[in-house]
Amino acid sequence: MSVMAYVALGANLGDARAAVSSALRALNLLPSTRVTRASSLYRTAPWEAHGPDFINAVAEVQTELSAPALLAELQALERAAGRERPYVNAPRTLDLDVLLYGEGRIDSPNLTVPHPRMWERAFVLVPLAEVAPAKVPAQALRAVAGQAIERLPVA
Repeated sequence: MSVMAYVALGANLGDARAAVSSALRALNLLPSTRVTRASSLYRTAPWEAHGPDFINAVAEVQTELSAPALLAELQALERAAGRERPYVNAPRTLDLDVLLYGEGRIDSPNLTVPHPRMWERAFVLVPLAEVAPAKVPAQALRAVAGQAIERLPVA
């Protein structure tokens, strides 16, 4: 059974723009998964973290993978990109998060869907609203309107 899921992509180490663009392409190579829409790229300051600015995006994917299997594939892409987790909110070469998985709710030790902090973050909500406006209530966008976010021109 195919499910529509939404994946947040971000990076702030190395060539972050290239890392996010490459990860968007890699999502199409996951088993039984294809990207149906992708947002523009956005630049934001680190959120509760230090380091260079982040490049962020959101992808809408149609997948037959279960939510845990999708998460495992995303974590494999992070590792392939050199992701290390020396401490919470460390700068990262690639960060991939399952934001939404169909209409389902998941609360397990490894995965919470909807993503528990997505409603607090412009770097998630603005690109998500670009690809799936119906998924982002107007009041949620108003709540993050004070957070700086810059839509990048197409390279």
